[in-house]
Amino acid sequence: MIGFAECEFRIYNARSLKDKRSVVKRILTRTKQKYNVSIAEVGHQDIWQRAGIAIATVASARKRAERELEAAIEFLDSFPEWERIGATHFEWL
Repeated sequence: MIGFAECEFRIYNARSLKDKRSVVKRILTRTKQKYNVSIAEVGHQDIWQRAGIAIATVASARKRAERELEAAIEFLDSFPEWERIGATHFEWL
């Protein structure tokens, strides 16, 4: 089972694309190290206060993939530098 989630974040205190990239890179690296997911910035790459993030995982069952994605998203939400905005979209293959 392949699980995919896409969400959008607003980054506070980013005054430039360099500020944004340092926040995004640090958070994505920590997420990859902690969870069994692939994660990347896929949207709003030229806007310095927003980031579109995609997360994917592979597991033997949908429930397991769902838990891994939800845990990774909860971890992303724990960072005070940004806030998740809008709906998070899930897909299952």
